[in-house]
Amino acid sequence: MEQYDALPEPDPYSASRDAFERLVWTLADGPAADLPHDELEVRLEQLGRELLRQLMQDHLDLRARKEEDAVRADTGQPVIIGPEGLLRAWRERGHRRLLTCVFGPVSVSRIAYRGRGVANVHPADEALSLPAGRHSRGLARLAALEAVRGSFDQAAAAIERRCGKVLGKRRLTELVVASAIDIAAYYTAKIPTPCTREMPLVIQVDGKGVVMRPEALREATRRAAAKSAAAGRRGRLAPGEKPNRKRMATVACVFDTAPAPRRPNDIMHPPGGRNGTRSPRPGPKAEQKWCTASVIRPPEQVVADAFAQAEARDPQHLRDWIVLVDGARHQLDLIHTEAARRGIRLNVLLDFVHVAEYCWTAAHAFHPPGSREAETWAADKLTAILAGHADRAASEMTAQAAAEQLPAARLEAVTTCHRYLTGHLDQLRYDTALAAGWPIATGAVEGACRHLIADRLDITGARWGLAGAEAVLQLRALITNGDFEDYWIFHAAREHQRLYPSPDQQDYSLTA
Repeated sequence: MEQYDALPEPDPYSASRDAFERLVWTLADGPAADLPHDELEVRLEQLGRELLRQLMQDHLDLRARKEEDAVRADTGQPVIIGPEGLLRAWRERGHRRLLTCVFGPVSVSRIAYRGRGVANVHPADEALSLPAGRHSRGLARLAALEAVRGSFDQAAAAIERRCGKVLGKRRLTELVVASAIDIAAYYTAKIPTPCTREMPLVIQVDGKGVVMRPEALREATRRAAAKSAAAGRRGRLAPGEKPNRKRMATVACVFDTAPAPRRPNDIMHPPGGRNGTRSPRPGPKAEQKWCTASVIRPPEQVVADAFAQAEARDPQHLRDWIVLVDGARHQLDLIHTEAARRGIRLNVLLDFVHVAEYCWTAAHAFHPPGSREAETWAADKLTAILAGHADRAASEMTAQAAAEQLPAARLEAVTTCHRYLTGHLDQLRYDTALAAGWPIATGAVEGACRHLIADRLDITGARWGLAGAEAVLQLRALITNGDFEDYWIFHAAREHQRLYPSPDQQDYSLTA
């Protein structure tokens, strides 16, 4: 008996082919035939995005049909176990949910496996690794990248230009906060690049204020702001008064550096400039720089994170550990406490730029600003300090001030400089640092403060909540470290584990 011809399978991508044909017709014979190139670009972008959205929709519909066909072909009862270990005995087709991706909104149809008194299980959701909310992980990734570059309004506008109206500002903020939740776990699991024993290991710590909304201020700052407001609004702050609207963020950097020995004259040129017979030796360069920052965690936790990163690079404490600070006593106390807890011998140095500022202020107490005499005086004292004679330089300037009987207004600058130098003599061993090729300035962490905080969190008119500020700060540090792409793979895997845990899933952690 002759068999009947089988009916051809319907084309699962027929809608996409129709969209492509419409696009071609628009270019060939349609309204785009006489458009200038710029309007043609806009039309192509719109139609191309719609074509990609339709391709995504057709693919999802095809997977839904394949899932239903597999269920029809399976004569046995499927065994679907939920995350709590209970059986889902019934199944129901046609359960749909919306998904907004970078191409636009699509819908996902899948089979629900149901049980009495328990939540539905959708195996297709796990196969697609669908997010908990409506917006796709690709859209969350785009939101994170755009939000760390400019304001949230600018990020929302950039996403709308690329993807259409798919994301509001509030949801964008929520996606950015959710994108940063695994950064701490990522760096806990990440193994740093190994380094030779001869390369010094440098840690730098600094802080910078971030303007916060009133409810996000620390308790002491909030009370001070309330007290100031109760006293009445003033058009100008009194001398020494703070506006009480900032919360301090702590920034730390860890990096390796190749030794670059220098001499004091390589840093301080003689008055009038160099004669050109000998070029100054270059200083050490930061390699494998890693930054971390937080506006929520206390400074001691950020310092502990920096030490943990450094210890991961030198677990046996065989390298020279150099810590550069700006002289803040609370930072020094935290650093020494953490080093003692870990049994690490530190070489603590004061940022030479801060020392130079104090010396220049003292120089202007003796000589007019901008004069050759002030330049000579400052160069002489700073060269002595670099050579390891900070105590002598401090004594000489006070003796000179007494001999010249400086008035009280100018004497204060000299006294302040003397107090600063003599109070940090153990951190002014620049002769040892220069001979060993160590860095003596906090340029790395100062640059990190500018880049991580000033360039984004300190933009005009910005006032932050805790969650948004912390997420943007950590994401900017992550991108600065060059780890964003690697982190996003780690984050996607962790998110999948949280949303779709296996009934027999053991406790384990991912490696970065």
